Amino acid sequence: MKVTKAVITAAGKNQRTLPIQTLVDQDGVSKSALAILAEEITAAGITEIAVIVCPGDEAAYAAAAGPLARQMRFIPQTEALGYGHAVHCASDFTGSDPFLLMVGDHLYTSRTEKSCTAQLLETALAASCSVSAVQATHESKLPYYGCIGGTRVQGSDRLYEIDTVIEKPTPTEAEQKLVVPGLRAGNYLCFFGMHALTPSVMETLGRQLANGSADLSSALAETARRGRYLAYEVQGRRHDIDLHYGLLTTQLALGLAGKDRDKVLSLLVELLAQSQA
Repeated sequence: MKVTKAVITAAGKNQRTLPIQTLVDQDGVSKSALAILAEEITAAGITEIAVIVCPGDEAAYAAAAGPLARQMRFIPQTEALGYGHAVHCASDFTGSDPFLLMVGDHLYTSRTEKSCTAQLLETALAASCSVSAVQATHESKLPYYGCIGGTRVQGSDRLYEIDTVIEKPTPTEAEQKLVVPGLRAGNYLCFFGMHALTPSVMETLGRQLANGSADLSSALAETARRGRYLAYEVQGRRHDIDLHYGLLTTQLALGLAGKDRDKVLSLLVELLAQSQA
């Protein structure tokens, strides 16, 4: 389960411009969100990246990726047939290999020396099965994420055997089907925006498309039914730049986690003082 290929989805109608937005990374350098994400991916050992884009966006994405564009293939999603279809657009690229699946509108900060991506890939390598990164998430945010139910792996604080996958569950549905022992009340394990997946997941999406439409969450649910499928609670945070004030909060998170932390804190204090004047 050594993963060397990554797929980044960026063709959503409302998200297509987000990965090419400019932010200041943790080193204090201005880069596109795509470049920041790609740097984390390649530093974790990925050598090839496919980016699923809207037709006509290839040149803009190549420019936003900078030097890392040389390691990228830009694949247009020629029909707006949903997220599962977008992932399957990379099936020729992934072939019979496992792959890292990322979303183009999320960036990450780690609480350890290892990046969130590196944590996930190391876990998948050791487990030799599909592993999805998850984060404990309050029920008020369930409308934004896929969610899993399962049981903690014995002897591990952060690994869970997945038995249920539901896309954007209601709080009632989550309470009935997705409670995980050990989490605080009202919190559930929601997807983190990155998955290390075996080739069988792409095969399942292909079968779904042959029958009309493809859905990633249902493909992952089938993965759980067929064999071992794990969730890893990452030591870090996801930052969704598609949310209201998402770019702002993501930029603050990167600044506070980077070398300019003191400068960012000073600016925040100054802004707060001015707002009270």
